[in-house]
Amino acid sequence: MHFAPSETPEIVYCRNERFRLMIPNEVIQRRITEIGRDIDEVYKDKNPIFIGLLNGSFIFMADLIRNVTIDCEMDFIKLSSYGAEKISSGQVTEKKGLDAKIAGRHVVVVEDIVDTGLSMRYILDQMSHHKPASVKVVTLLHKPEATRENVPLDWVGFAIENKFVLGYGLDYGQLGRNLAAIYVLDEEN
Repeated sequence: MHFAPSETPEIVYCRNERFRLMIPNEVIQRRITEIGRDIDEVYKDKNPIFIGLLNGSFIFMADLIRNVTIDCEMDFIKLSSYGAEKISSGQVTEKKGLDAKIAGRHVVVVEDIVDTGLSMRYILDQMSHHKPASVKVVTLLHKPEATRENVPLDWVGFAIENKFVLGYGLDYGQLGRNLAAIYVLDEEN
């Protein structure tokens, strides 16, 4: 992956596999602006805490936070359910827990992608033990076809097919997160 940061190539290669452009950065940014405005409205006169799920959500969360104007705080949780694979292992492992106290707080969980829903179910169950005032979920991507665990998704950037994607924080064995757009595995090649 060698190209100028301002370029949005139609095709990229990661781990010797070909990926084609799925969602350009401009489209992602427009949708994030819309979500940010809605969050501003829902949480006006409140001070929510955004909880990002590492590593994948860090780019989305940074852009989302820059698109809200309300007072807010943030923290991160790190889970693992993929390893270096292209499909979820089905096993969720917590690698970093919350540092913030969320009892009585309005929480916005920020995720890069919800596919099976297992990781999100794990997070929501963990959050409930802390007795927050409310919990809402925002995800950049959702794969409805892959969902095995029904979880509430309050804001969805894009519903996509059940295909492997990378870029804009999403990775393939830790590579590809730095791509500015979202790419889908090109199964035709």
